[in-house]
Amino acid sequence: MADSPEASPSSVNEPLDLVRLLLDEVVFVKLRGDRELKGRLHAYDSHCNLVLGEVEETIYIIDEDDDGANDSEEKTIKKQSEMLFVRGMFESHRRPASIQLIL
Repeated sequence: MADSPEASPSSVNEPLDLVRLLLDEVVFVKLRGDRELKGRLHAYDSHCNLVLGEVEETIYIIDEDDDGANDSEEKTIKKQSEMLFVRGMFESHRRPASIQLIL
């Protein structure tokens, strides 16, 4: 039964199987707190912990004026990292609470 779809390394039976297909690919990860990561996916686990390489982190900061006016300015900070560990919070009865992997 090696020819069955369940035995294929590219088959998708569970949500984390989609992540397995992205190993060694460049992925975009949206985090809480107006942060985004773009990097190569090296590893993951069942808790959605991720190990990314060649990472570009983007942080969006909104500065509001102190004078009470509705003027606000958005700043963008970019950081580069050779390797980064992203802690996930996946539970079987909940959606991932801390990360959103964009395919």
